[in-house]
Amino acid sequence: MIGLLFHPPWVLDLLIVLLGFILGSFLNVCIYRLPRGMSVVRPRSRCPSCKRPIAWYDNIPVVSFLSLRGKCRHCGVRIPVRYPLIEAATGLISWLVYHRYGLGPAYFVYFPYGASLLAVSAVDLEHRIIPDEISLPGIVIGVLLAALTPVMPITDSLLGLLLGGGSLLVVGMAYEAVRKQEGIGGGDIKLLAMIGAFTGWKGVLFTIFGGSLVASIVGIALMIGRRTNGQIPIPFGPFLSGASFVYVLFGDRLIHAYLALLPS
Repeated sequence: MIGLLFHPPWVLDLLIVLLGFILGSFLNVCIYRLPRGMSVVRPRSRCPSCKRPIAWYDNIPVVSFLSLRGKCRHCGVRIPVRYPLIEAATGLISWLVYHRYGLGPAYFVYFPYGASLLAVSAVDLEHRIIPDEISLPGIVIGVLLAALTPVMPITDSLLGLLLGGGSLLVVGMAYEAVRKQEGIGGGDIKLLAMIGAFTGWKGVLFTIFGGSLVASIVGIALMIGRRTNGQIPIPFGPFLSGASFVYVLFGDRLIHAYLALLPS
């Protein structure tokens, strides 16, 4: 039915990407304001340098950045390239989720979820924090969506929540007891609890394994590149977020492929 409304099919693909661009524009507001304790609603968007409000025609996702050549119309200060990258990445997330699940309940669950993971990653990379304003409401929303939609059983969501938050909490406490320093931040614990609420216990296990594996590889590569034997602190949130989104798109296939390689 949807295919008949949008013909040729690429029209729907374009609308799906544009929807991602729009949400990506709002993500940029959240990424900038949440770590600074600012409201994401007021005041309206303005240039961080000259404080002049940004007109609607200068606030069109991706397009305005290109037309302005990456500079503020009023003061000429460069606009961080992060803005169009976040908008484009959110468009890609929307398109990937649509092509994985179609335009059904799962799309409207996992597209905002993937976008929230992107926002978490951007904030963690820049500020080394994971905003509670994303993870804590995300936990509640994940459980509610499991209860109200056919995407995932509510029992899986609750088990994922408990396993996600509980496993990192135990690991963090053990690390702190042995090394006498914090190894896992509270933000990572709440993030993994949110991941569990959206993807269930299987998603948590996949995320911990995949995120830890890639984080270890990156950490070793950084130590070799910087020629140091000491520990290099790296934000864990982007690795957890990336692994979780991979699970959303390909988790079942990857798990089945892995199990097929095991000896029977």
